[in-house]
Amino acid sequence: MTFMSELDVAMTILRVWVGLVMAAHGVNHGRTQQGTARWLEKVGFRSAALNARLSFLTELAIGAGLILGLLTAPAAAGLLATMLVAFWTVHRHAGFFVFRRPDEGYEYVATLSVAALVLGLLGPGSFSLDASLGIELTGVTGVIVVLAGIPLAAGQLVAFWRPRS
Repeated sequence: MTFMSELDVAMTILRVWVGLVMAAHGVNHGRTQQGTARWLEKVGFRSAALNARLSFLTELAIGAGLILGLLTAPAAAGLLATMLVAFWTVHRHAGFFVFRRPDEGYEYVATLSVAALVLGLLGPGSFSLDASLGIELTGVTGVIVVLAGIPLAAGQLVAFWRPRS
């Protein structure tokens, strides 16, 4: 039996925590679909009900992938895409700190974006389904997969977001 290294333990803790955060975020969007849709419409999203549903499902899938360590780099790409959309549509004009304008600063989305890049670079750790299945998307390859979140975010913004006037 192989024991996990300190790095494996650290990556597992990071991956599971970020996965739980995203899954909780998704559950919140799922239980308040109408409220989420109204909020998305308020910040400039067309097809707000569809985007609320997709937000719920995407955040649950990202969370599950990260918690299980299954397709970790693609899950991290989804995380990066989600955070970039949140940054661009809500947080970018509010400044860095959340406490300057409650729920608006971009420190949260920036931190999760960095976590996504770290997960792509270093991988999920040996205590993951990726490791069990021999899926090795780490290093430069993992970062490239995570960076695929950038065009995903851009696509969502182009398709659905119209800035508030």
